Amino acid sequence: MRASIVKVLLWGYAAFSMTPLLVMLLSSFRPTSEIFDRPIGPPSGLGNYVKAWTEASFSTYVVNSALVVVGAVLLGAVVSLLAAYPLGRREFRGRGMFAAYFVSGMTLPAHLGVLPLFYLLEGMGLVDSLTGLVLVYAAGSVPFNVFVLTAFFRQLPHELDEAAALDGAGPFATFWHVMLPLVRPALATVVVFQFVPIWNDFFYPLVLMRDETKLTLPVGLTHFFGQFQNDWGTLFAGLVMTTIPLVVLFVLATRQIVAGLTAGMNR
Repeated sequence: MRASIVKVLLWGYAAFSMTPLLVMLLSSFRPTSEIFDRPIGPPSGLGNYVKAWTEASFSTYVVNSALVVVGAVLLGAVVSLLAAYPLGRREFRGRGMFAAYFVSGMTLPAHLGVLPLFYLLEGMGLVDSLTGLVLVYAAGSVPFNVFVLTAFFRQLPHELDEAAALDGAGPFATFWHVMLPLVRPALATVVVFQFVPIWNDFFYPLVLMRDETKLTLPVGLTHFFGQFQNDWGTLFAGLVMTTIPLVVLFVLATRQIVAGLTAGMNR
């Protein structure tokens, strides 16, 4: 009985929380005049999405954000895996110092170093460049990724290394064919935890980008709101397009995220 009450309460809370998103979704398919006349009503077409995609440069913002996020997440994950594997599976002099070095990267607010970072990127010719933005985000994600992945690598039985060595596998083959598939839940976890803040980040694109054709969605939305502040239908369409990638990511990766966050709880 108690479990049924808890389920009803949770579903009720979920429905309450999803109501504003549902209203936003339905309103994105309706003209602004209809939204003011009848706040709740059936959809009437895709005109708002076409207008946001073409007239408001949303296509440019979406492509820029996708390139930056995918590039930063992939680069950060690869570098973190190569650092976390020896830290979690090998004994060597200075391992504790290297682990502390990566952990220290999570203790200092990254925004405090924006001025030297700007001068560094300016000296490299990477200001107002999507490549520079990718490098900044990838570097910022490494400490957290290494911290999480190292813990997962340490949890794996050492007998796996011995079995792989008996089968003739070298260090790289052991990492690629044995260890990497086993830490997939942790990898999915760090990917999602980095994807969301990078996708929503406003600070670095505002500071580092000048060309409007290179803006990402968060900064592009400020221009979008100023241009279409009285066109609510188009505004809702833009917000839906901004939110869809995050929803799709969570739907596809939910199982891996839960497995990654709960791994080791029963050990």
